[in-house]
Amino acid sequence: WLMPDNMHHQWLLLAACFWVIFMFMVASKFITLTFKDTDGYSAKQEPLILTAVTKVEEVHVPEIKHWPEEFQPTGKAFSGNLIRQPLVHMERLELLRNVCKDTALRDLSHTAVSKFVLDRIFVCDKHKILFCQTPKVGNTQWKKVLIVLNGAFSSIEEIPENIVHDHEKNGLPRLSSFSDSEIKKRLNLYFKFFIVRDPFERLISAFKDKFVHNPRFEPWYRHEIAPGIIRKYRKNRTETKGLQFEDFVRYLGDPNHRWLDVQFGDHIIHWVTYVELCAPCEITYSVIGHHETLEDDAPYILKAAGIDHLVSYPTIPPGITVYNKTKVERYFSGISKRDIRRLYARFEGDFKLFGYQEPDFLLN
Repeated sequence: WLMPDNMHHQWLLLAACFWVIFMFMVASKFITLTFKDTDGYSAKQEPLILTAVTKVEEVHVPEIKHWPEEFQPTGKAFSGNLIRQPLVHMERLELLRNVCKDTALRDLSHTAVSKFVLDRIFVCDKHKILFCQTPKVGNTQWKKVLIVLNGAFSSIEEIPENIVHDHEKNGLPRLSSFSDSEIKKRLNLYFKFFIVRDPFERLISAFKDKFVHNPRFEPWYRHEIAPGIIRKYRKNRTETKGLQFEDFVRYLGDPNHRWLDVQFGDHIIHWVTYVELCAPCEITYSVIGHHETLEDDAPYILKAAGIDHLVSYPTIPPGITVYNKTKVERYFSGISKRDIRRLYARFEGDFKLFGYQEPDFLLN
């Protein structure tokens, strides 16, 4: 009578094994179907989508409450660009905050919110926007956008070029024109942004524009500022050519450059650091655009500021925002490593705050 009992136990054990295998197959199928929901309509799927994106992009995602409303998860499918853009801009702001905390870079990343800084910030009260001007980074176009928003002209095409930078006629008040309490209120409540580009490429652009091409209405760069730099920084006194890029670099990299800056006045805005212009560690900016990705950043900024239905950023000519590594290397090829290192030492804060890499020719 023992044999039937043993066989009975064996059959029970075999049945139990089959049951476990069956349940495992059902569970696997359920998991596969759950993760295969590419449309992502289920609200429960959102954390999975965000976690996967965060892992791939390797960025820290701040609390959802800080996201612009239109970019908060809705349970619908995310387009690649819709996910990537907010994350890119959050990553930039997080990098900025971290570098601002770096005590080793404090002298290069912090500045007082002085009248000089407040003079750089233009105000659009109607739409609660502040724009900090960083010359040689496509700022003319952003000023046109604000001029239209302020109501001075009905469209960008109608704005005469000679009006854009005439601050008595373009309808763009500076933040410095308000009282201290009004300044504080706007800094706390308004949407704030500015644009950056590779610091060395920006310096090349400033040199070419102001000292090589030199617009007719800006003669002082060639006839007053250039001779002052040449007298102080040109090594070969018998050289009679106009200001050379080497002279310009030597002036900018001199730790004692400020005595000339005072003489040059506000004309230095075309080559001083982003830190000196916009005080990014003292003012909490909403967005920092990059010239190299302006095709994506400009629409994002307009949307984040809530004005994309009112105005468009002017068409960007193909290739104009692309970083030109060859051009940068060519300009610095004849300059001593000592002078380049001194220049980098001054602009290191700009490189670190905004995620630009130290140039290869400086490392070699």
